[in-house]
Amino acid sequence: MTETVTVLGLESSCDDTAAAVVRRVDGVPEVLSSVVWGQDALHADFGGVVPEIAARAHAERLDICVERALQQAGVGLNNMDAIAVTAGPGLIGGVLSGVMCAKGLAVGSGKPLIGVNHLAGHALTPRMTDQVAYPYLMLLVSGGHCQFLAVYSEDRFQRLGGTIDDAPGEAFDKTAKLLGLGYPGGPLVEKEALTGDAKRFKFPRPLLNRPGQDMSFSGLKTALRRARDVLVDEKNGLTVQDRADLCASFQLAVADTLAEKTRRACLVFQGLADTRKPVLAVAGGVAANSVIRGGLQRVADGCGFEFLAPPLQYCTDNAAMIAWAGLERFTKGHRDDLTLAARPRWPLDRDAAPMLGSGKKGAKA
Repeated sequence: MTETVTVLGLESSCDDTAAAVVRRVDGVPEVLSSVVWGQDALHADFGGVVPEIAARAHAERLDICVERALQQAGVGLNNMDAIAVTAGPGLIGGVLSGVMCAKGLAVGSGKPLIGVNHLAGHALTPRMTDQVAYPYLMLLVSGGHCQFLAVYSEDRFQRLGGTIDDAPGEAFDKTAKLLGLGYPGGPLVEKEALTGDAKRFKFPRPLLNRPGQDMSFSGLKTALRRARDVLVDEKNGLTVQDRADLCASFQLAVADTLAEKTRRACLVFQGLADTRKPVLAVAGGVAANSVIRGGLQRVADGCGFEFLAPPLQYCTDNAAMIAWAGLERFTKGHRDDLTLAARPRWPLDRDAAPMLGSGKKGAKA
């Protein structure tokens, strides 16, 4: 007998308003629709996400995104088995907008409500795109968070390390702002770095002299600012080549740091999980960076891991991953009611000590 489960997902944790419909038929996932409405134009003048503006935009756009997602999937609310929504962590105004919208849809349709941890959405994406079996090693690397996770099930995660201050994506955005490149910073820094000399500036590789997998990118950002200031004082400004070299050197420092910390995480994971061919997966907006991906691929090859990076549209924030995570939770019997709360912080590993620091782009967990 064919088993079919269909879930509507909503995502509004930062600056992307999204809705999607995901279906699983006899264990095989299919993304029927994925609508993402970005807010880059709303925040560009500020060089970063303004929480109040983001929350207002989510409240105005969520119902439109849901309508488009259902239309593109060719289904209605009555065809859903459940409604999943990001309930945290993230910017609280945006998370609250999504949770309230999902509650209204659940009440109006009589469908079950499933609260999803945004980080779990990223962590479970490889199961949606590539049907990866548990357990596997996951690197979440984006604007608001960066951590290594051993993923054992839809509800069991072990954190092996993470950032103690700025996440890499946040550091990219701040670097772009320091160099006057605009927003969002990640793609702009990567583009600028294409013509740069990555060996010109000797930026630090933070925490590589300490054991473990924890990371820090705040000092790297400070080193770039100091190098910029020296050039400005010497030349009364930056040349096009100066800017490209700064970007390339910064990007390489991030890539080298992530690669070494990932190598260490792979060794730890091998001691935790008995798998014939371990998998290293990566997701999050920074995973779209080709230099960083290349470094992670080499690490995986060297450690005997299969390297897996989902398609770019599922690395950045999207609702398909929330629908999928909700589907996995739903089929294991998880349900939420109207007391579901929006949470600015929500650690995946409930037994791990809290991470230090808090980035401005998103809540650490």
